[in-house]
Amino acid sequence: MQIISNPERGEWATILERPTQTVNDIEAIVTEVFNEVKSNGDAAIKKYTTKFDGVDLESNVVSQEELANSTKLVSLELQKAIKTAKDNIEAFHAAQKTSRVEIETTKGVQCWQEKRPIQKVGLYIPGGTAPLFSTVLMLAIPANIAGCKEIVLCTPPNKKGEIASEILYAANLCGVTKIIKVGGIQAIAGLTFGTETIPQVYKIFGPGNQFVTVAKQLATKYGVAIDMPAGPSELLVVADETANASYMASDLLSQAEHGTDSQVILVSTSKEMLNSVSTEIETQLEVLPRKAIAEQAIANSKLIYVENDALALDMINEYGPEHFIICTKNEDFYVDGILNAGSVFIGDYTPESAGDYASGTNHTLPTNGFTKAYSGVNLDSFLKNMTFQKISKEGLLNIGETIELMAEAEGLQAHKNAVSIRLKDIK
Repeated sequence: MQIISNPERGEWATILERPTQTVNDIEAIVTEVFNEVKSNGDAAIKKYTTKFDGVDLESNVVSQEELANSTKLVSLELQKAIKTAKDNIEAFHAAQKTSRVEIETTKGVQCWQEKRPIQKVGLYIPGGTAPLFSTVLMLAIPANIAGCKEIVLCTPPNKKGEIASEILYAANLCGVTKIIKVGGIQAIAGLTFGTETIPQVYKIFGPGNQFVTVAKQLATKYGVAIDMPAGPSELLVVADETANASYMASDLLSQAEHGTDSQVILVSTSKEMLNSVSTEIETQLEVLPRKAIAEQAIANSKLIYVENDALALDMINEYGPEHFIICTKNEDFYVDGILNAGSVFIGDYTPESAGDYASGTNHTLPTNGFTKAYSGVNLDSFLKNMTFQKISKEGLLNIGETIELMAEAEGLQAHKNAVSIRLKDIK
């Protein structure tokens, strides 16, 4: 990994640049697929599944028989692990429920807020080099707690036209209502427009590669909401001389193995720590089964030395990492001062992997600096806040004149009349 020492503030943006293509580079391809799916439905889905996934499917809908068989193909040990993770994720997201908010703003004017589930949601689960069944838990569990009626899952098939048994098992366990064997741009397009076999949804969730990220952004042009722009994975670790170099290296590599376009960064106030972590990375990398992928991600990554914690925190907030690990003696400084991060992991014994799988927090998080404005997926992601109000005669008498004056000042006479006609009858 490249070691950078004391970079000037003016260089930070360049040093921290993500290794991603711009939207303009791939939007033309995404638009072409969207237009064809919109016009030709399942025929276009079938064409692009053959082209991108190398398989010609008779049906892209997962059958009940396939679901039943998936349980037999998942070891009892893994089933137990998935259920344990499910329990923790369920507990954390159920705790996010909030009660109705109600207040009488003025005597006779009752206002309240309630939450309602999004009826139809689409969950995108990446396949590719690693079938992410953990993401099924992260999306389907809060969707069920929220009360979403239709939960449609799309994930790419392998060359045999099959979905990983672990994905099917997790989906069945968590109450997914329909599973479709389709991935990439065509999956997002199918969920956006609806086809003969893919239901149209109101909101799309889930991470993916850069093509999927751009496809989700394009879906918003057609009235479909998305959770966030969630592209290639990233991790930033801040560590000082008290950290464990082997732990830090293992965390960096855990994210690097996600994909060749992942990015990992270590920021430290200790040059010795940077050198130790660099050495540890080389050692641990040698025995990784996904070494080739991790090596390419490491090429996009940085080890950065800064003189003090204040500079480090400023740099981290400018970067806005998806995952942020704190391993310093002054951890409260970073915990209290971090403004832009998707999920934060504190201390030597809190690996980022815990959040990916089983601690209970959600691992579907904004990337590419979007943590400056977006939250990660949570229970509220699957809910809408609706406001209600009921005004009595006394209430309208109390605020009627205020409404009339404001409406008249804005030149909206009909707005004023809607109050005046009522006040006339009350008085």
